[in-house]
Amino acid sequence: MHGLITRFRTLLVITFLASLVCPSFASGTPECIAPAMPGGGFDVTCELVRAGLQAVQPSLEPVRTTYMPGGVGAVTFNAVIAHRNAEPNTFVAFSGGSLFNIAQGRFGKYTERDVKWLAALGVDHGVLIVKDDSPYATLDDLVAALKRKPDGVVFGGSGTVGSQDWMKASLVARAAGVNFKKMRFVGFEGGGEANAALLGKHVDVVSGDASEALGLIKNGAKLRILVVFANHRLPGRLKDVPTSKEGGYDIEWTNIRGVYMGPKVAEADYLRWAGVFNKMLAQPAFDALREERGLQPLTKTGADLEVLVRETVNKYRELAFQSGLRIKSP
Repeated sequence: MHGLITRFRTLLVITFLASLVCPSFASGTPECIAPAMPGGGFDVTCELVRAGLQAVQPSLEPVRTTYMPGGVGAVTFNAVIAHRNAEPNTFVAFSGGSLFNIAQGRFGKYTERDVKWLAALGVDHGVLIVKDDSPYATLDDLVAALKRKPDGVVFGGSGTVGSQDWMKASLVARAAGVNFKKMRFVGFEGGGEANAALLGKHVDVVSGDASEALGLIKNGAKLRILVVFANHRLPGRLKDVPTSKEGGYDIEWTNIRGVYMGPKVAEADYLRWAGVFNKMLAQPAFDALREERGLQPLTKTGADLEVLVRETVNKYRELAFQSGLRIKSP
């Protein structure tokens, strides 16, 4: 515990010092913070922001990505609100997993009302990822293994018990008729670390998201998407991946991906960026960039996104309660 607290304080100090030299909006150097190690879904979000803005506004200086791991987004959320709250050109990647953690009070005293939600870039889908030589060729194979020995399959994912990835794994266990409390789940600081563990054979299956899996496979990782948690086949690079519904398992999991800004960003700067993102999201070129990364369309900015975020957090609070997870009051 002492080591965790020390790490948290160190990260806050680093973040604060970085804020002292952060360029202004006028400098034209936007920054996207990925609240995890490289290689996960937050990294995908920042890369999509960089590619999308560059396509729609070539004169804009390329977005730089920085990494701030800790608490699967909690460290970044607290640091931005406390120390980098007025930076007019800083975006922070968020996901449905972030909102699921906020719903449970895992981000400390702050809630979904304490930042400015800027833009939703698309919808990701939950998947199960295995090595390309895995003995599990289908979801049925995995379910059969869980039925034989519930603790014989080691799941990996971002976060700990109660996280979004843990929830997806628990839904698979329930579909197998297995007590989810008996399954083995190893939590990591982001999808990049979880998939590295899978490649190293430290876990058998990763409960993750389509975008991060597709990015790794595109870069040569010997991985395979076993199933996607959707109610119909998805287009593009996911068109050949079977859905859980096809296999007779009623599991669906969607995951918003987008960016937020600090709570004290000037309204003029916030609205200016919302306009830029609206323009970006309306371009056919952005549709292609989004589909290439395995995301489905979702276009929400500003006040519309804020409404969606609050509705989603409320839905997740109910799901967490139904799942017997402890909800901490802010």
